[in-house]
Amino acid sequence: MFNDKQNQVLAYELDNSRVKSRSKGNITLSYLEGHDILEAANRIFGYGNWSSKISSLEQVSQESNSNQNTIVCYKATVIVTIFDMQHSKQISREDVGFGTGIAKILADAHEGGAKEAITDAIKRSFRSFGNQFGNSLYGKIQQQSNAPQSYQQPVQLQQPQQQYQQPPSQQMQNNTPLDYSSLYNIGLTIMEQGQNLVVLGDDIFSKKDSIKACGFRWDGASKMWFKPIEQQVA
Repeated sequence: MFNDKQNQVLAYELDNSRVKSRSKGNITLSYLEGHDILEAANRIFGYGNWSSKISSLEQVSQESNSNQNTIVCYKATVIVTIFDMQHSKQISREDVGFGTGIAKILADAHEGGAKEAITDAIKRSFRSFGNQFGNSLYGKIQQQSNAPQSYQQPVQLQQPQQQYQQPPSQQMQNNTPLDYSSLYNIGLTIMEQGQNLVVLGDDIFSKKDSIKACGFRWDGASKMWFKPIEQQVA
């Protein structure tokens, strides 16, 4: 159903910078924002390769609080469908979400509650596709530091990186150039994954000569070009 690149991204651990938190009673809840989920879906599956459908939306309750605000609660059921690149295959997930709208004006309370319920249902439907959609945040506390290194979220290296800068006389140690501008210039990205640097990008095999020239090796098991980080330090 999913191609190799999609499976690779879905296997990454969730980047902690995407996780938000809020207090509810005496506990703190971790969550992903609705727009973050939609951006992740567009990035991983592609624009036009997924859709969501509201199969039901109903009001659950309505009351007023001591501040004379109207409180309206809604329940929504949403179906999320993912298509492959050719739209010849698809997979669907369905889940229920709840939302509460609080406002002085009744219509505003209804609007807030309905929107929140739909967003919650979309988020819960996507979570079955793994950590990139916050599945690790449900029912347990995320422990990013305990994640296996082979599946840790890669961190993109920004140019230049101070820790990899060395005097010109040392930049070709072990015939391994530390300036990756040649790879960035042809549209490739250098990422840090566990104890290795890896190369990602489109048409990567057509650029293998440039990648090899920078000291990276092909790993058939992971289907990635990699280089141990310790090689970067003199």
